[in-house]
Amino acid sequence: MSKVLRRGYTTGAHTYMIFNSALDYFLSTNLLSISKTNKMDNDDLDVTKNCELVLTISNNLEDLSLNQTPHKPQVCINETNKLSIYAGLGVGVVTKKGLKIPPDFPAINPTPLNAMFEIFTKLTKNHKNLDLKCSVSITDGETISKQTANAKVGVLGGLSILGTTGIVKPVSSSAYIDSVQTEIEFAKQNEYNPLIFTIGNTTFNTAKERYEEAQIVEVANFVYDSIEISTNLDIKKVVLVCGIGKMTKVYQGFKNTHNRFGSIDFVQLKIDIKNEIGYEVDIESTKTVKGLSIELESVGLVEELYTMIAKKANEQIKEWFPTSNVEARILEQNEVIKW
Repeated sequence: MSKVLRRGYTTGAHTYMIFNSALDYFLSTNLLSISKTNKMDNDDLDVTKNCELVLTISNNLEDLSLNQTPHKPQVCINETNKLSIYAGLGVGVVTKKGLKIPPDFPAINPTPLNAMFEIFTKLTKNHKNLDLKCSVSITDGETISKQTANAKVGVLGGLSILGTTGIVKPVSSSAYIDSVQTEIEFAKQNEYNPLIFTIGNTTFNTAKERYEEAQIVEVANFVYDSIEISTNLDIKKVVLVCGIGKMTKVYQGFKNTHNRFGSIDFVQLKIDIKNEIGYEVDIESTKTVKGLSIELESVGLVEELYTMIAKKANEQIKEWFPTSNVEARILEQNEVIKW
């Protein structure tokens, strides 16, 4: 029986919960209120798992520990009551256009932000003349953010408070896919063309030698999801770059190229090489595409192999998304065929 993957709550959902708790305490005591929680564990690819979120509410801005990047608060005004939400230590500040949040504001997505504003309006309906200051912090958030693309897209000093539904669905590895979407949206808004999708450190580092980092998106194994996002956003041109092994998986129809989703069909690969190139490879002597490429290199047919696999990968992408503007290219020994 397969393992049931654990769901969890987004950073946005956790922030909303501790905001509710902190605001309720402040309104009943009129004292500085601090509420903390640790983000629950789940089976998603998420660097924020188990991180500590801290929310502070006060009448005085001096009581808050803020991200030192200059920024404006997000403000909610309800009749005579006012709430200003700042980026605390470890929560990023947006400094470039192209994200869901405009520059110079805390990196708190609209959904959790609006939820906080709604609960503020609800809980303060019997109060008057409040002028509350609130900060959202993540312990060690600035350090953790170095594992993300935040700095690349102009979110400085910490992590983003993310979330749309409030639930993290591990089966789709939603945290990583959300990050990919953010990078694609950012690149589009800033008119980068083409976008370069890479799989693995080697292709990413090679791409950085030729393109600006902001137009390169490391899509990991999420090929289908990333192409779907770019197609839905009507990206003008995308170049998907990876090694010959991963590209073989793409042409054989793998939507996710991670090993847990299956292995290359070498029998079919042998048939395709025979039909397309006219050479019969020995798949019994090796079970890697790299090994087959060495065999074909020995008979002067390795470029034909790359061309065949890239062609078939492009055909598969077109079958998935007929309107996509994606071109698949193979990286081998730090060179891309027809780069």
